[in-house]
Amino acid sequence: MASKVYECMFILDSSKVAGNIDTADKQLRNLLEKNSAEVLVSRPWEERKFSYPIKKQKKGVYYLTYFSAEGKAIDAIEHDCALNEMILRHMVILIHPKLVETMLTLAKGEHAVALHNMQEEPSAMDGIQVPSGMSDGDGPRRGRRDDRD
Repeated sequence: MASKVYECMFILDSSKVAGNIDTADKQLRNLLEKNSAEVLVSRPWEERKFSYPIKKQKKGVYYLTYFSAEGKAIDAIEHDCALNEMILRHMVILIHPKLVETMLTLAKGEHAVALHNMQEEPSAMDGIQVPSGMSDGDGPRRGRRDDRD
């Protein structure tokens, strides 16, 4: 059976990575190599605040990896990812053979996005004055509205 190329996006627990990307990279490589996968490209993508907590974490490090492996190894890789406490989420996708060279070239390129410090995006409410005596809980109530009258 021939090896295929896969992309895996890991979301890592930023408190466990704690700025030590090299250690995280070694753990991910060991996990993949243990399951007979060959890492082709591996790099941090970005650190980001989540829209909702994942395993009680509010932010994480997105880590992009391309590897080649036989299809039967994917189940074992996903099982090991689920057991690794550093990995909050992961997604493995098969890369179409026609796209492999392009994807690897882009991932290796100098213009590839490097890990950067997360900056909070401005809120839509920034700059809006809230009248004195009015807190966030004083606005209109949201939720189910009963229109059956």
